[in-house]
Amino acid sequence: MKPTNHLNSDSGPQSPIDLKYLLHKITTYWKLFLVSIIIALSAAKFKNGYEEKSYSIGTTISIKDEQQTPGFSSSTNIAFNWGGESNNVETIKTRFKSRTHNEKVTKKLKFYIEYLMEGPYRFNDVYGSTPFTVQTETKNYQITNQLIGIQFLTNEKIKISVDFKDISARNLMEYDSNKSKKHAPNKILFEKTFDISEHIKTPFCDFNITKIGEADISKKYYVRFNDVGSIAAKYRSISIRNLKSGTSLLGLTLTGTNKARLVDYLNTSVEILNKDHDLEKVTYAIKTKNYIDTLSKKEKVRLDILENKIAKFKDSADIYNIEEEGSRILEKILVIDEQKLEINRSFENIQSIRDYILSLDLTSRNIPVPSLPELNAPAATEKIGELTTLVILKNELEDAGITVNHPEMIDVKNRINLAKTIVINSLNSTEEKITKDLSYHNRRLYKFERELKKMPKLERKLLIYNRSYEASLSNYSSLQTQSYQAGRSIASNVSDIKVVDKAKDTGQGSSKPRTDFNYLVALMLSIITPLFYIIIVQLLDDSIHDVEAIEKTYSIPVIGVIGSNTTDTNLAVFENPKSTISESYRALRSNLKFLLPNDNSIKIPNKNKTILITSSVSGEGKTMISINLATAFAMSGKKTIILGLDLRKPKIYEDFNLDNNVGVVNYLIGQKTIAEVTHKSHIPNLDVIVSGPIPPNPSELLITKRTSVLFSELKEKYDYVIVDTPPLGLVSDALDLLKFSDANIYVIRQDFSKRGMMKMVDDKYINGEIKNIGYILNDFSSVRKYGYGYGYGYGYSYEYTNNYHENEKQTLMDKLSSFVNRKNS
Repeated sequence: MKPTNHLNSDSGPQSPIDLKYLLHKITTYWKLFLVSIIIALSAAKFKNGYEEKSYSIGTTISIKDEQQTPGFSSSTNIAFNWGGESNNVETIKTRFKSRTHNEKVTKKLKFYIEYLMEGPYRFNDVYGSTPFTVQTETKNYQITNQLIGIQFLTNEKIKISVDFKDISARNLMEYDSNKSKKHAPNKILFEKTFDISEHIKTPFCDFNITKIGEADISKKYYVRFNDVGSIAAKYRSISIRNLKSGTSLLGLTLTGTNKARLVDYLNTSVEILNKDHDLEKVTYAIKTKNYIDTLSKKEKVRLDILENKIAKFKDSADIYNIEEEGSRILEKILVIDEQKLEINRSFENIQSIRDYILSLDLTSRNIPVPSLPELNAPAATEKIGELTTLVILKNELEDAGITVNHPEMIDVKNRINLAKTIVINSLNSTEEKITKDLSYHNRRLYKFERELKKMPKLERKLLIYNRSYEASLSNYSSLQTQSYQAGRSIASNVSDIKVVDKAKDTGQGSSKPRTDFNYLVALMLSIITPLFYIIIVQLLDDSIHDVEAIEKTYSIPVIGVIGSNTTDTNLAVFENPKSTISESYRALRSNLKFLLPNDNSIKIPNKNKTILITSSVSGEGKTMISINLATAFAMSGKKTIILGLDLRKPKIYEDFNLDNNVGVVNYLIGQKTIAEVTHKSHIPNLDVIVSGPIPPNPSELLITKRTSVLFSELKEKYDYVIVDTPPLGLVSDALDLLKFSDANIYVIRQDFSKRGMMKMVDDKYINGEIKNIGYILNDFSSVRKYGYGYGYGYGYSYEYTNNYHENEKQTLMDKLSSFVNRKNS
C-alpha cells in the first residue's frame, strides 16, 4: 500500500481552519459552560444582594458677594472682600468640608443616632422610615457603639433590649461637653419593658421615644449612639464642583445608603453655613455699632453736663447772649475744631494701617487689612488691594505645594515686598501732608483764641462753654449718623449663599450595586473563562482524540475505529457477538483486505496471513485488539491462532484461563515443540500460544532461526496468525518481527496515546521501511469532547449502530448521550 499524501505540520502549508469542527469542540463542553454560567450568575446575584445600596443626592447653590446699600461708608462695610468673589467661593467650599461645620450639622440633626434594622447581610440604615424618633438631652450620658433593640409590644408598650456579648466596660458619652466615662454591665443581656410615653432611663442610656407612625409589632428596630467626630468625618467627603466655569454656581453631592438622611444633611448643611456666613458678615458692623453706641452714650452724658453748666452759668452771671463779635469768633473756632477732628481721625487710621502692614510677615497667611477705613490716599488704597491679591496668590501657591525656592514663589514674594514698601511710603507722604494741615489749623486756631482773650471775662467764659457744647453736639450727631448707617447695613444684609435647587428625593435609583452591569459581566466571564480554559487545554493537550487528528498529523492510514469495551472481559466479540463493539471488529476484519497483499501469480487470494499488532506504549489495548480480532476471524470459520510474543509483559493467558508456565519462550529455547506449547481455546477455530516464563534476553530470542521456523509452520497450519507484540515505542522487538508479517496494525488509544509517539513508525512508513501498516483508534467514545463521531470510512459507525445491535449495560444516560450526539452531528 502506498503512503497517503497527507500534509502535516512539518511538511507543508496548514489546511484552513475547520470552523464547524472547532465550534463542535466548544459545544461539547456545554456542561462546563452551563456550570460556569450558573456559578457566575449566582455570584452576581450574591454581589447585588450583599453590596450595600448607594445613592447620590445633590443640591445647587450660588455664591455671590452681596454688599450693603451703595453710599455707606467703608468704615461700616460688613463685607469688604479684597479677595473678590472667587476667594469667597473657595472659602465656602473649604468650610463645607471642614470638621467644625460638619460636627455642627451632625449635632443639629442628631445624626450621631443611627436607626437600624437587621437585614440578610447587615444592619440597614432605616432613618426616616421608622415609626418613632429618639429624643435626647445632650447633657445625658449615652452608651456608644452598642446596638439598643427597640420592639413595640403594643401601641403603648415597648421593650428595650441590649446584648452586651460580654461584661467588659463600655464607653458612655455626654454630647454637650464631649465628656466620657466607663460603664461595666452586670449582665450580658438587658431587657426591660417601658410605656411609650415613659422616660427611658437605664444605667447606660437616657432618652425618650416619640411615636410618629403606626408601629409594626413584628419588626425589631435598633438605635446606636456614635461619636460625633466619626460621623462628621464621613460627611466631609462631600463632593463640591463648579457647575460652569467662570460662575459661582456650585453643585454639592453626597453619597450614602439612605436618601432621607442625605437630603436632610445637605439642606441643613447649607442652611447652617448660610447662617454662620451671614453672622460673620455682620459681626464687624455689629461690633462697630456697639462701639459707636457706647461712645454716643458717653457723648450724650457729656452733652447733658455741658448743657446744665451753661444754664447755671447764665443764671449766676446774668448773661444770656453773646455779642456779635463773640459769635463770629466762636463760629470760626468751631469750624477749625471740626477740621482738626477729621484730621486726627485720618492720622489715627494711617497709623493703624501702617502698623498692620509693617507687622505682615511673608510666612503669614493673613489677608492684609480686612476692613479699610476712610483714607484720603488713592495710591495707598490701590496698592493695598494689589498686596491683598498677592498674599492670596502666595497662599494658593503654598497650598499647591510650591516651595519657597521656586521661581514663581520668589517672584510673588518680591512683589509683596515692593507693594509693602510703596504702601508705607504712600502712607508716610499722606501723614506728612496731614501734619502740615494740622499745623495750619492750629495756627489759625491760635489767632482766634487770642482775639477771644480780648473779650470781657464773663462773655469769654460763656463762649468757652458754648464752644465745648457745640463740639460735643457735633461729635454726638456724627456718632448717631454712623450708628444709623451701621444699623442699616446690618438690617439690609443679604445672604451670599442662595439655594438654586434644594436637595430632594425624586426617586433616584441606587448607583451601587450596578445590577445589570454585574449580571452582564458575570455572563461574559462565564463564557470567556471556559473558552480560555478550552483554549489552554487544547494548546497543552497532546493526546490523540479522534481520527481527524491522526489523519492531519500522520501519513499512515486509519483502517478502523474500536469503541469502548463496557464488558468485564476482553472476549467481547465471543461473549456479545451482537454488540456494537463486536461489529467494529468485524468491520476491522473487512478493512484488513486493504493491507493484506493478494498473490495474483498463484491465484490464491485467501493465502494464510500473519497480522502483527503493536502500539507505542503499554496500556493502549493491543492485547485486547489481538484477542478480539482473532475471535472475529475464528467465528467467521477461519482457523486462527494468537501468538503471544510480548515476552516482557504477557497478558493473553489470563483471558483464556491458561497458565503462563509453558509458552513460546520454551519453544524458542528448544525445550518444547510447537504442538506442545499450543493450547485449544473454548472458542471454535481459535488456538493460543502464550508467552511463557519471562526470559532474561527477549530480544535475542526473537531474532533466532527458530522464530522464522515458528512463523513458517504456523502459516502452513492456520489461515490467520495474530501476533501480539511488545510496544514499539518502548522496545525494538516488534521491529524485528515486522519481516514475518503480512499486515501490521498500530493501536492508538483515544485520550491516552500522545501525538509524538507515532512519529518514528510514521517516518519509517514515509521512507518505505515499513509497508502494509494501518492505525486503529481504540477505546473511542463519541460522547467525549472531541470530534463528531467517525466510522463511515472505516466500515463502522459507533453512534448509528446502536439502533441495530444489542448494547450490553446501556443505561438511560447512554441513550440520552447518543441522542444528543446525533443531534450535534
